[in-house]
Amino acid sequence: MVSSRPRPRGLAYFQGMPMTQPARDSTPTHRYTADLAGEIELRWQTRWEQAAAFRQPNPGEPGFDATKPRFYCLDMFPYPSGAGLHVGHPEGYTATDIISRYKRMKGFNVLHPMGWDAFGLPAEQYAIQTGVHPAITTRGAIDNFRRQLKRFGFSYDWSREFGTIDEGYYAWTQWVFLRLYNAWFDEKARIARHIDELVAMASRGEAATPREWGRMTADEQRDFIDSRRLAYRSEMVVNWCPKLGTVLANDEVIDGRSERGGYPVVRKPLRQWVFRITAYADRLLQQLAAVDWPESTKAMQAEWIGRSEGAEVDFAIQHPETEGGSLRVFTTRPDTLFGATYMVVAPEHPLVAAVLAHPAPETDVAALRAYVERTRSRSDLERQESKEKTGVFTGVHAINPGTGERIPVWAADYVLIGYGTGAIMAVPAHDERDYEFAKAFGLAIRDVVYPRAVLAVRYFARHAYPTTDPGPHWRDQMAEFMTLVAASGEKIDDFGHWLDVALAAPHAGPDKKGRAASHGAWLETFDELGFTSFADVRRRFEEASYYGHHGESYDGPGIVANSTNSEVSLDGMEKADAIRAVTDWLSRTGRGHGKVTFRLRDWVFSRQRYWGEPFPIVYDGAGRAYPIGEAHLPVRLPELADYAPVESDDPQPLLAKAAAWVSTTAGQAGVDPALLPPDTPVRRETNTMPGSAGSSWYAIRYCDPGNSRRFAGREAERYWMGPSSGGGVGGVDLYVGGSEHAVGHLLYARFWQNVLFDLGEVSTPEPFRRLFHQGLITSFAYQDHEKHLVPVDEVDEASEGEFVRRATGERVTQIVAKMSKSLKNVVNPDEVIAEFGADTFRLYEMYMGPLEASKPWNPRDITGLYRFLQRAWRLGANEETGELKTAPQPDGKIERLLHRLISKVSGDVERLSFNTAIAGMIEFTNACVAIDKGSGALTSDQLARFALVLSPFAPHLAEELWSRLGRSGFAMHQPWPIFDGAMLKDDTVEVPVQVAGKVRGRVMIPAGADVKTHETIALADAKVQEFIAGKPVKKIIVVPGRMVNVVV
Repeated sequence: MVSSRPRPRGLAYFQGMPMTQPARDSTPTHRYTADLAGEIELRWQTRWEQAAAFRQPNPGEPGFDATKPRFYCLDMFPYPSGAGLHVGHPEGYTATDIISRYKRMKGFNVLHPMGWDAFGLPAEQYAIQTGVHPAITTRGAIDNFRRQLKRFGFSYDWSREFGTIDEGYYAWTQWVFLRLYNAWFDEKARIARHIDELVAMASRGEAATPREWGRMTADEQRDFIDSRRLAYRSEMVVNWCPKLGTVLANDEVIDGRSERGGYPVVRKPLRQWVFRITAYADRLLQQLAAVDWPESTKAMQAEWIGRSEGAEVDFAIQHPETEGGSLRVFTTRPDTLFGATYMVVAPEHPLVAAVLAHPAPETDVAALRAYVERTRSRSDLERQESKEKTGVFTGVHAINPGTGERIPVWAADYVLIGYGTGAIMAVPAHDERDYEFAKAFGLAIRDVVYPRAVLAVRYFARHAYPTTDPGPHWRDQMAEFMTLVAASGEKIDDFGHWLDVALAAPHAGPDKKGRAASHGAWLETFDELGFTSFADVRRRFEEASYYGHHGESYDGPGIVANSTNSEVSLDGMEKADAIRAVTDWLSRTGRGHGKVTFRLRDWVFSRQRYWGEPFPIVYDGAGRAYPIGEAHLPVRLPELADYAPVESDDPQPLLAKAAAWVSTTAGQAGVDPALLPPDTPVRRETNTMPGSAGSSWYAIRYCDPGNSRRFAGREAERYWMGPSSGGGVGGVDLYVGGSEHAVGHLLYARFWQNVLFDLGEVSTPEPFRRLFHQGLITSFAYQDHEKHLVPVDEVDEASEGEFVRRATGERVTQIVAKMSKSLKNVVNPDEVIAEFGADTFRLYEMYMGPLEASKPWNPRDITGLYRFLQRAWRLGANEETGELKTAPQPDGKIERLLHRLISKVSGDVERLSFNTAIAGMIEFTNACVAIDKGSGALTSDQLARFALVLSPFAPHLAEELWSRLGRSGFAMHQPWPIFDGAMLKDDTVEVPVQVAGKVRGRVMIPAGADVKTHETIALADAKVQEFIAGKPVKKIIVVPGRMVNVVV
């Protein structure tokens, strides 16, 4: 049954309704319509493809022009989903196409490729849902994506296209893995080196080994080497998703659930392949200064890397099974050591397992075991952000090395095993989380740092009345003391002087007139702090429990107190001095040492799924790993009919199902005979690489994708990615993609690039010189009164701006939300192109707002850009006859406007300010239309130059105009038009004229006119003469080009 309510006009594309256009039968025959746009666009796309118009030769290839500068412009290549593109995808692609086309016209060799990030979990999940093998669904999705992208007319060099699933590509992904496997990080030189160099150094006694190299067994030597590799195996606590049947990286887990599918994730130990990215933490942090990236992205990476300076401190443990043992912690505040009143270990800490195996007398084994189990289901992020503080006392005590006191050790999930040592010294007086935990469980709180004001109160409490009764006016005297201290500056060694002054002065009673405002303010502060009794105030500081009574911790700057033992005293020191002093004492006494740590964890690189790159690794019967020889790459992914994951708490790699593929011999697998005899039975690695493997180096491969001998030819890589002749950092000249990849893909790619640079494989340590994030294109969605989302196709627009649920008539609220299939608010670009053409689509997405801003998709706004192209078309084409129309003589005003347009668009494109460039073109076109009397406003030369300016934005229409003008070649291959700076200046300027201080008129003055000319033109103006009205003119003040002031 058809609804009687009006269909929602703003939801046309969601409802399958075409946008309103002029009736086709009333349209002039040769008007620019969607039909004509489609005809023009397909014609020029065919010609471009036939002429290989976007192909860019490499150095040494025919057609390469070595005299031109290079410009490498790269999109974050897409994952080809089965659903195809939605209108959010082409935003960044359109932007890079405009700048690429512009740079070609400016005389650059432009590398602008496209390909497919096709391995990984999304493709595999889609295949499982559809029941079609991922090899088939992914290829089909790629074909659809390619078709859609080509329909936009993007100037990609399709000869460089590849997908991460291509054997010719993932063979080199496996090669890069082996380069990391056969490398180690030299801490002294701060670079990666080949593993053979480590062996040579160890044999010469130049590397620190457990014992003399020659006395170590072969197995011991191998264990040592394996422990230093950049790609190594380790049992690590990982994010395991039973439903997906795989390990997930930290950036793939959101609020304890998988980013893909929203399934629960648990933490569990698992043996994995891991990359030693932490070795590069400092370099990855420092090199951010050299790249032209958004500051917000740099900040995100810096926070993710999380560099912290502090000290490692050893606390002796009192537990029968750890006799003589200690619990090591890392702290950024060793100056607060004397304030540590308890310790906390992560539930995954080895101490907890040891206590569960050998409980202490005070251990509640059942509670501790239950707590450990409960923590397994919580992600690191959840544990850090949780407001509720939970924990269990382990029954174990430690000795604070500063105070010598026995303090309890708790297990709590707000401490993470992956950060620092997985254990902390808790200083509740000076850490918010520790404070909340101490309050929740009744643990001691000891002050060890005071800001100057609190330190002054402490001084008064300890020294004001050592032998006498404070009397009834102690509060006033303390307020007087604090007033004097506050006014005296930052010193603390003058407290004694001000105390004497305050105690000697007459007390300021409550009715005393003229009492200082600050004095009264201090009394109010004492009330807020509950200072009702001097004995109570003194007791708080004698017991170092001021913050325990205060109700919150203090973590700001201040002076150390209550921190003295027989070997060291920190009292009276500021933070930096105290840190140096205590770190020196810890080091001197063997209780600790200075340390720099990072939040960044090593990169877990194994997945238990099918659709990914196989590892080029096999294992012998003892479980020893051996690399496949490079000549035997790629290790091909076996065909697997059953690729559905096994939902289990016990990880089961899917490739284990391919029994015939898994079991082989060293010779058949391609292991170097020098490492393992060829007939040795081996088993292949059954984990696969994560989706981030192929995307971590694809920028390099695009430099030379057809090279079968090397992952990229050295000359091609150096040309496209090496530092410029002027120096500076190399890498992709412009990389455009979403900010959601800041701490995943962008960090991983930088790590691989740094390693390959150290090993001499690439010419620059950074992969992306300039990075730009396009904003999110959102769409309208709807909520009912309970904030529940309502699918778009269930909503009607009852009246202007008012929306209702069709089935019930209930009012709903229009909101802006991310496009999603569940909301049915995804817009298919194919429909928009069919309705308006690709050029209109391109212009609309660039005109919506600044490229970096999030913007809502609104179909109503598309028609404005459609009409602009119709006007642009009419500048050169007669809509009735289709014949070319041009003016016989140039209009001076139009010529000046055209020069200004060229200047404006040039600058705007360089700044990626495409919306303002389009606004300039619209303004220019409107000016031309206004003076067009039917025979054309632009001469042939002017129309040609305008077509060139339009070409990067609406390339199909521009090519059509260029061709109709009889010009040879493609418009996109022509030099960018130049402008005359002199033409940018106005012939005349508008100048306000004041009479008796008020603006009474405005006159046009020739640009650069002298003072006399200003006076003559101003006095001749009729409006000015009205206000002078025969009065004598005393003087005329002229600011040339700015103002004329007539004084009467």
